[in-house]
Amino acid sequence: MLKRINARHLQSGMHLHGLCGSWMSHPFWRASFLLKDPKDIRRILDSGIKEVWIDTGKGLDVDPGQSKEEVEAQIDRELSAAAGPAAELPGCVPLSEEVQRAAKTCAKSKDAVISMFQEARMGKAIEAESALELVEEINASILRNQRALISIARLKRADDYTYMHSVAVCGLMLALAQQLKLDQQQTREAGLAGLLHDIGKMAIPLQVLNKPGRLTDAEFALIKTHPEAGRKMLQEGRGIADSVLDVCLHHHEKADAGGYPQQLGGEGISRFAKMCAVCDVYDAVTSDRPYKKGWDPAEAVRKMAEWSHSHFHNSVFQAFVKAVGIYPVGTLVRLQSGRLGVVMDQSGQSLLTPKVKVFFSTKSQARLAPEIIDLAGAGCSETIAAHEDPEKWHFPDVQELWRGAEPRLR
Repeated sequence: MLKRINARHLQSGMHLHGLCGSWMSHPFWRASFLLKDPKDIRRILDSGIKEVWIDTGKGLDVDPGQSKEEVEAQIDRELSAAAGPAAELPGCVPLSEEVQRAAKTCAKSKDAVISMFQEARMGKAIEAESALELVEEINASILRNQRALISIARLKRADDYTYMHSVAVCGLMLALAQQLKLDQQQTREAGLAGLLHDIGKMAIPLQVLNKPGRLTDAEFALIKTHPEAGRKMLQEGRGIADSVLDVCLHHHEKADAGGYPQQLGGEGISRFAKMCAVCDVYDAVTSDRPYKKGWDPAEAVRKMAEWSHSHFHNSVFQAFVKAVGIYPVGTLVRLQSGRLGVVMDQSGQSLLTPKVKVFFSTKSQARLAPEIIDLAGAGCSETIAAHEDPEKWHFPDVQELWRGAEPRLR
């Protein structure tokens, strides 16, 4: 049986099944093995991991803890609390109308970020004015449809990660700012903070930053210096708001004070830094990396809900879920009827009833003519039974389906 326990209760002889947190927040090559060496337990505790999963069928058990069923029920309750309609923006266009424009904005933004970050690596100071022009372009797409650009930006290549991650987090911060109803100036600063939050990685040697495998403890410690390095870089620039400097320094802090570099917690973390912590993790865990494939977006939302009490601040996380959805755009879902479909957009009523393009029957194991179903529509009896892994079904074209391209037949 799988059980979630506090990491302080770990002991030799337990079978570690998984670590509760992003794979980016710990230095382990694998998260499933029999604990034999006390040093491994110490490394887990030192990494800031507060909770872990153990398999009691493969190793020792311990009384405190929660079963997988209890944890899943808790996640369902947390996500249900955010299931109401998201705040729609005035003049919002359908996602299908914005996708192509968002793709062009992402490509242009990536080139601009590459240029800006490479100049920063060479010692050139960042100027707020030029960076804000880029934020305004990204925000224009977010205002037209807040899910188009953040869905496109998630589809980055592993070798684009460092730069497209900044574009994606900027878009996510802007969408989250809209959900939190921040004013125009605050929204601009939130977007700029998202764009520049990882500028300190330009102080990290390229062989460490681009290493195609898990980092050593020493390399991981070096990576963790990037918040301070980034703030120093931005302080040398012109016109960078204090809120942006704060996010650069504190976007890896956690609600339970288990983050870095200052182990802040609770209200010691600014609102913008709380926002960036959520946006940064979501884009990191849904992106493909050289050593690990990104999680499905719906799985990422569920995992983040599982950690939310320790990693994130509840009101910010709830608003974030409204911005991306419980079943974000591009998620493969199985309906109660047995049909499979890809989420095309959110409905205006509930995050549990998005618009889905159905294209496959699990009963006949065959492709169907694609059909868009609004699960919130009058008379619709279909509901989502679960999200599915596209790789399990060997679908190479799930992303093409929601973007509107012609699907490739299986």
